[in-house]
Amino acid sequence: MDTHDLPQKGTKYLTFEGREDIGSNPSENPTMGDVINARLGRRDMVRGMLTGAAVSALIGPAALLSSPREAEAAVTGAPRPAKASFSFQEVAHGVDADHHVAAGYNADILIRWGDPVVPGAPAFDPMNQSAEAQSKQFGYNNDFVGYAPLPLGSQSPDRALLCVNHEYTDEEVMFPGVGVEQQKDKFARMTRTLVDIEMAAHGGTVVEIRKVKGKWVTEPNSKYNRRITGETACAITGPAAGHALMKTSYDPTGTMVRGMLNNCSGGMTPWGTWLSAEENFNGYFWGKVEDSNPNAKVLKRYGFPGEWYNWGVYHDRFDIAKEPNESNRFGWIVEIDPYDPTSTPKKRTALGRFKHEACQIALGKDGTVVAYTGDDERFDYVYKFVAAKKFDPKNRAANMDILETGTLYVAKFKADASVEWLPLVHGQGPLTAEKGFPDQATVLINARLAADALGATKMDRPEDIEVNPVTGKVYVMLTNNSRRKPEQVDATNPRAENNWGHIVEILPEGGNHASTKGEWTILVRGGNPADGKVGAQFHADTSANGWFSCPDNAAVDHRGRLWITTDQGENWKKASGTADGVWAVETEGDLRGLSKMFYRVPVGAEMCGPCFTTDDRTLFVAVQHPATDGVDQWEGFKGKLSSFEDPATRWPDFKPNMPPRPSVVAITKKDGGVIGL
Repeated sequence: MDTHDLPQKGTKYLTFEGREDIGSNPSENPTMGDVINARLGRRDMVRGMLTGAAVSALIGPAALLSSPREAEAAVTGAPRPAKASFSFQEVAHGVDADHHVAAGYNADILIRWGDPVVPGAPAFDPMNQSAEAQSKQFGYNNDFVGYAPLPLGSQSPDRALLCVNHEYTDEEVMFPGVGVEQQKDKFARMTRTLVDIEMAAHGGTVVEIRKVKGKWVTEPNSKYNRRITGETACAITGPAAGHALMKTSYDPTGTMVRGMLNNCSGGMTPWGTWLSAEENFNGYFWGKVEDSNPNAKVLKRYGFPGEWYNWGVYHDRFDIAKEPNESNRFGWIVEIDPYDPTSTPKKRTALGRFKHEACQIALGKDGTVVAYTGDDERFDYVYKFVAAKKFDPKNRAANMDILETGTLYVAKFKADASVEWLPLVHGQGPLTAEKGFPDQATVLINARLAADALGATKMDRPEDIEVNPVTGKVYVMLTNNSRRKPEQVDATNPRAENNWGHIVEILPEGGNHASTKGEWTILVRGGNPADGKVGAQFHADTSANGWFSCPDNAAVDHRGRLWITTDQGENWKKASGTADGVWAVETEGDLRGLSKMFYRVPVGAEMCGPCFTTDDRTLFVAVQHPATDGVDQWEGFKGKLSSFEDPATRWPDFKPNMPPRPSVVAITKKDGGVIGL
């Protein structure tokens, strides 16, 4: 999701993206800044985490970005590899209306908003849209991209099902005659017809793709192709299924909900299913919450009602006053079988309800399944789920409900460089009936409040969490937190008014992801290293184009190399002055923390969904909401937002008859080789 400076507290209108920046965590739990302060004050030299010339002179620049063990190796002089993992020529920082990829690569649009998905889908007509047509076409604002090889069980690098999330909609560039953000306009130009199109544009897409003569194409008549929308029936499973807090007037059983919403990032499982993460679900709800409402505390902690859309005007289920429990049925991890287009998506309540940014699976040697996920809002938490059942590589059917049962944990980062995972289990510690948690379902439905009670560490917007299967390390994208107060940090810490974000690396104890203990360190701190006021932290050899701000999503290729995508939102000019993109980051050895820019998106877009084919010869990325965020800050922008009738006002250099559309892009090397080499 995008990030930018927001109006002061009390301002009603906020642009869609970055609303998670507000923060709704009133707890006194320590922030990540508090923890880093204490840690660096005690273990600077041993852990190699200080910045600045004085420390460089003492232990050398290689130690500044090291993990605990690597820092010690830097001090003792132990040999470590210095060969770069990435050999491409960097893309230059910049901002314009096009996208750019490293020399020697092709970046081809594979599928765009409105392209046909389901057999029989009509051709896209932006001037004559309908909910029925949209429900058969590629949805809006593509985020997560997952690769499911075909046939099932293979490692095919040239035929697959692409699984794509559609996070949200931008009415001002979707609909002719709208032209301005509708929350700001008090939804004056929105109608029931447009709202229903928006609902159909949410959710996700499964589409078959093939590589033909080096180029990827979609298979519009594939039996696997599918659209999931804001109206698709989804099952509610796990501990919260059937609970009183999940029941509504049209679903008195509390076991079935229509639609998945604001699906941001996600993950793929070893058994071939797609995990789709519901993030800013609070924004879809309408109505007034009275102080006398018994759920007022919970609703406030989750940011209800957001009123970012006016769906509640036309659909009672999105009106808090009319359906008080409907909001509890969103904010989950949704598991989907892409190989069965008739299957029902399942909301896995055992993984807790909060603003899930992603869900990445780590598989232990003994078959233990661990899912990492973050709560994408300022001062919220990092979680992991340890499944009760083990993965069986020989029996897919036995794996299909692994995420049904297990234990959800939340992270507490400590000053001694350790991390402890605290279980969200009813009856343990403060999670009792006397404290407002009468059963396990309530713990999970109100996971944020349960994590507050346990004393979890308040983080700087945890977004994607990526597991490196080669090294066993876990990377947490912390996008930014411009609301951190100066008294929470010191000169050596991730920063007050942090507009740039950073990446935390976790090493589980003994390499066991199911362990409740581990170590943590910082990989990089975003921002311009040449600006001493920023406090950025990259390898000393990082070029003027290699640094980035606001890490959001990530991918680890099959060689164990880390790739980062960024999301600066409307704050891009302050965060970096350049457009978002893809960066390759060294994580091991003397070059740890060296970053190189690989791909750049058009102005107004964020970079999402990095995903590799099984042979690492294609990198799929999602270009989300081009022509929207902060586009008026670009020198090439002429005039204000306009409708499709006058696209030249908005995009003077864009030749087609409408603004660019959200797209999935396939990046390949011109010589057919491995990406990055």
